Amino acid sequence: MADELNGLRVAVLATDGVEQVELDRPWQALEEAGAQPELVSLEAGEITAYQHIDKGDTKKVDAVVSSADPDEYGALVLPGGVINGDFVRADADAVAFVKAFFEAGKPVAAICHAPWVLAEADVVRGRRMTSWPSLQTDLRNAGADWVDEEVVVDGNLVTSRKPDDLDAFNAAIVEQFAAEDEDEDADED
Repeated sequence: MADELNGLRVAVLATDGVEQVELDRPWQALEEAGAQPELVSLEAGEITAYQHIDKGDTKKVDAVVSSADPDEYGALVLPGGVINGDFVRADADAVAFVKAFFEAGKPVAAICHAPWVLAEADVVRGRRMTSWPSLQTDLRNAGADWVDEEVVVDGNLVTSRKPDDLDAFNAAIVEQFAAEDEDEDADED
């Protein structure tokens, strides 16, 4: 993976309680593929990642979601974590930010508990997707076709279940984001 993403700006939307490995590993995969990930959060400063239920590292916030412009980003990644997913879905600005990516047809990737945010944004209806198993009823009730698979790609949406799926998730997001980036470059010509 080198330069497939040609400097593509990718918003990574997370807050306190994000599952650290689900933030760090996709971030690394994006950087290795030539993307420029930026941490977008609910407030300025830093967020605290978690390793399951234990506090992990702090991460510097690059942009606050209430003033972030989705048009400035080519793709969106939603890492998981129970606390993170619940806090993000409860924030109206975050939900609107996520919805804007779908309205623009931009690629979005979500893992573990992050699909809660997608359900709140009302963008899962008719979509085939996966998540942490405890979300399956919520996602089905929101209209999704929930499946128990390592990674699911449905159009511009990539979803995965858990940290064990990160290798497949990371490969899928780089592939999908690169394909979308190539489509945008072709449209500009």
